[in-house]
Amino acid sequence: MKVRSARSVRSIRSPRQAATAAAAAAVLSLTAACGGASSDAGDKSGGRAEAKPAASATASAAADKRVSSTGETLGEGELKKVALVSGDVPDFAVTSLQGGDETGTERAEQPECQPLAAVINGAPEPTPSAAVHRTLTDESEEGNDDQTVVTEILTSYPEGRAMQVLRGVKNAVGACAGGFKTTGGDGPSTYTEVKELPAPKAGQEALAYQVTGSFEGTKVPLVFQLVRTGSTVVIFYAANFIDAKTPEIPAGLATAQAAKLP
Repeated sequence: MKVRSARSVRSIRSPRQAATAAAAAAVLSLTAACGGASSDAGDKSGGRAEAKPAASATASAAADKRVSSTGETLGEGELKKVALVSGDVPDFAVTSLQGGDETGTERAEQPECQPLAAVINGAPEPTPSAAVHRTLTDESEEGNDDQTVVTEILTSYPEGRAMQVLRGVKNAVGACAGGFKTTGGDGPSTYTEVKELPAPKAGQEALAYQVTGSFEGTKVPLVFQLVRTGSTVVIFYAANFIDAKTPEIPAGLATAQAAKLP
């Protein structure tokens, strides 16, 4: 995702907090985008740069994960060991997400849309047995107004439950295409549209979608990728607080992460 300030991103703990912070900042100054944001304002070509490809060996390993997995349920310590680290994807630095264990509390007014609200909270349902949070920053863009920053959440589940996560979210994407409302958190929120996007080619199962929020009259596209390998589900998210363009998540992140999972 694209942000005005890479430093501010690391203080945001969920897309909901990021969106709220960005909306507030927009009221004060349209040039101050907050953490978790995606901005194409600094891209004079009219679109973001092409994502950097993952190394061929990593891509090959990720392809193998689409057909095989041990299915092992990882604890928090084990998730930390398999999480992406700096250097796994060219130019990307990886750090722990500040306050990553603090999740949002939004509840969808429409029960069928709750799986979407849960992911926005950073707390997918069913509740994972363990989770770790990371911030992924493209250091080759350090100092740029449109530096790429992506948030990652790794979650693990008892046998069979990981599939329920993607199934619930996929059903919600279809049922809530016309949008939904939530209560709780920092107050009521309105999401005007939900649409499925091309899924990354990684893991045994993958899903990508966009939720468009409406904050202070401004459309805020949030993009999510969910990738399952065995009993582990990885969530990536990005957002755009500057205009209504759909933000992009570099493809190499999903393939590199899938290649590290058992």
